[in-house]
Amino acid sequence: MLSLDKVFDAQRVLKSIVRETAVARAFGIAPECELYLKPENLQITGSFKVRGAGYKIAMLTEEEKARGVIACSAGNHAQGVALAASKNGIRSLICLPDTAPISKVEATKGFGAEVCLVEGCYDDAYKKALELKDEMGYTFVHPFDDENVIAGQGTIALEILSQLDNIDAIIVPVGGGGLISGIAYTAKQIRPSVKVYGVQAAGAPSMFNSISGGAIQCLESVQTIADGIAVKQPGETTFALVRDYVDDIALVTDDEVASAILALIEKQKMIAEGAGAVSVAAAMFGKFPLAGKRVVSVVSGGNIDVTSLSRVIDRGLLNSGRSSSLLIELIDKPGQLKDISRIIADCGGNVTGVHYEKGATESVHGVFLRIDMETRDFDHVKLITDSLKAEHFKLV
Repeated sequence: MLSLDKVFDAQRVLKSIVRETAVARAFGIAPECELYLKPENLQITGSFKVRGAGYKIAMLTEEEKARGVIACSAGNHAQGVALAASKNGIRSLICLPDTAPISKVEATKGFGAEVCLVEGCYDDAYKKALELKDEMGYTFVHPFDDENVIAGQGTIALEILSQLDNIDAIIVPVGGGGLISGIAYTAKQIRPSVKVYGVQAAGAPSMFNSISGGAIQCLESVQTIADGIAVKQPGETTFALVRDYVDDIALVTDDEVASAILALIEKQKMIAEGAGAVSVAAAMFGKFPLAGKRVVSVVSGGNIDVTSLSRVIDRGLLNSGRSSSLLIELIDKPGQLKDISRIIADCGGNVTGVHYEKGATESVHGVFLRIDMETRDFDHVKLITDSLKAEHFKLV
């Protein structure tokens, strides 16, 4: 059974493979509260998952270790199991969804595991892992619905409470629920006054729907840039712990997550994957009553593929008004581009792209001009568009 003693035992056992991550004050991200970050993206595997996997594997019997271990994962649990198994000299096979970022697949192999790619999402990989477990006799290491795994994740709460006094709230990403179960259980045992809030992606609200409906629910599909928490169904143990110990759960959109990733890069010089940034997005966009509170957001992982990161940054720039695109209908005659460039420059904008497009305009001599710009924010974009309209340019 899960107990506070088990969490403290996990902390002792994990000293050899887990890095204690120090909370860091975050400025300019959520100004209405005193926000701190718990940077689990700085773990050796780039994610908190090594905690739960490491403790689970350490608790296996010699017979179970001899059979080898198998796990399923969206990527981060895979690396945790691979590292912990290698440290213990145990063979490991990991089933990953074929949508997992290449960086996570290669990192899993790098930590010493065999990899089996499965078509679909995490839940499809889970089914395949169970099939192979029965066929080959492996010991299964569940990514979240296991009390030893949950105890390992609970060590994060022990660190937070020892590193920071007078905490009002902890915000935690939620997929299957292992991380928030461990943190919420541990925090409430030691300091019941601390609020524990969970955050899911709007495209994968399995725990949110289950808690709201009072029973475990399974989603037909999931779609989110936060691939690490794209889980169709929470576990039985985690559902019960979240129901009993978590104060509230909120949803964030992919656009909000992209903005949080961008804010972490710019304000904190910190790289977070989508799943790791949802807790920061919740603080940024006012999902919980945090005004005047001392709050810790758990940045659960940083294993984002470089190509995905580039797309997320572009999306975050658009969503924050840092980049924008204007389509202007005008008469094709000399000097038009010069006048438009002058107006944008006078307003302090920076033109990054010019595209000349023919199309169905009102005039037979009409053309479309698409202008890409770097801007400060949406107010800056409005200043530029108003200035163009004032000089009788037609914005489409």
